[in-house]
Amino acid sequence: MNNIPTLIVGGTYTNNDIISAFKCGNMGGMRRSHATNSLVLVCDHTKDLYDDKWIGNTLHYTGMGKRGDQRLSNQNKTLAESAESGIGVHLFEVFEPREYVYRGEVYLASEPYRDIQKDEDGNKRSVLVFPIALRHEEIPIGAYLINDLLNDKEYKAENTPDHIVLQRAIENQSDIVSQREAVSTIYIRDAYVSEHAKRRANGYCQLCEQPAPFLNKEGKPYLEAHHVIWLSQDGPDTINNTVALCPNCHRKMHVLNEEEDKQYLLNKINNETND
Repeated sequence: MNNIPTLIVGGTYTNNDIISAFKCGNMGGMRRSHATNSLVLVCDHTKDLYDDKWIGNTLHYTGMGKRGDQRLSNQNKTLAESAESGIGVHLFEVFEPREYVYRGEVYLASEPYRDIQKDEDGNKRSVLVFPIALRHEEIPIGAYLINDLLNDKEYKAENTPDHIVLQRAIENQSDIVSQREAVSTIYIRDAYVSEHAKRRANGYCQLCEQPAPFLNKEGKPYLEAHHVIWLSQDGPDTINNTVALCPNCHRKMHVLNEEEDKQYLLNKINNETND
């Protein structure tokens, strides 16, 4: 690594700052610089094309290539061979447009593997996923960044047609839930899975079966998404584990979490999804 100015881990930078510091290109999620013998990785959470997620202390980072099957060439090959080549790999995360949070230097934690994701045209394709980890102690992300990001995704899901919400909920549901260390641990639930549960409930709490207690500012019944098996207890973020409850029943489930209520909700989901 040559002549890279000191960047503050956890600091927020502009795209021009990155270009100036690393002498790299101005676009893309993987930016190679021969001048500084470095590879800059950008994990942009505001975009939906790549399914990047943190599992424990490892970021499962999708490789380069927006259309068709990804190949182990160009910067994908650079990252795959980074341990042998000695290139410095640096990670930035984006939670708000045009704001790049520097996470520090990273390394390839294990061998890359193949996954199936959709390309920018909506076609299924084979992608490369690189498990990467921070070289130094992690500095927690500000909780407000993650909460603002989740709120933006939920707003987008709320304003999406029913058939697209169902399609995205099926595609995005996962048995493994991404989580981040902030001021407290935050579980990254999928906005479309939650929104599908609310639309499936059709304005009625799925536990007490009463109408939503009020309408929100958009005139929609106010219900809250709830995971029957909690995410903090390794519950999946899936259609079959997510319900919509009134605020009173939601609080009841978090205070009492009675087995009878859990089984009732799981049976209700099963009956609804099989209708």
